[in-house]
Amino acid sequence: MTSAPTPPPPRRRLRLGIGAAVVLALVVLSAAVGIGILRGPEEPVDTIAVTDADGSTAAPSGELYVHVLGAVARPGLYVLHRDARLVDAVAAAGGTTEEADLAAVNLARLLEDGEQIVVPVIGAAPEASGAPGGAAPGDERIDLNTADQAALESLPRIGPALAERIIAWREENGRFRSVDDLLAVPGIGEKLLAGLRDGVRV
Repeated sequence: MTSAPTPPPPRRRLRLGIGAAVVLALVVLSAAVGIGILRGPEEPVDTIAVTDADGSTAAPSGELYVHVLGAVARPGLYVLHRDARLVDAVAAAGGTTEEADLAAVNLARLLEDGEQIVVPVIGAAPEASGAPGGAAPGDERIDLNTADQAALESLPRIGPALAERIIAWREENGRFRSVDDLLAVPGIGEKLLAGLRDGVRV
């Protein structure tokens, strides 16, 4: 009569169990590494300025570059938030010098990417016509980008309500690039614009 096979000792079963666990752990680890390779590296948290092939520097989304010159402590190129105003650019440049003519600049206006800001010294000649915020000597037209409410109300057919809308549009959209941009202001049409053309500039 043949006797039944003797079962393996408990120690051998324990070794088999540990071996299976090691194999399973290696499989899980390999899968995790494979997924990581497929996903690629994580994006960096901080963004930096990127230089294009032509050597120009592109501002990261949500930022703008401005060049500050003139009567400031540290003239140079600065990166500011998209909703920055001229006062922020001056502050970034270390503030103004004692010779700065603050009456010649509008510290409250919104900035645009790529803009050059010149803070003049007291007694300096006005900027050439066509420069942002500048006018030719003897030009008495109202600058749409720097005029306050009182100055705008001095224009024909512009009352307090329209003056406020012009300022509000300027604060929301930045500088007027041309006189025709007034058509985007609620309440100003072609006929009213025609009567304003000779008295305003940008």
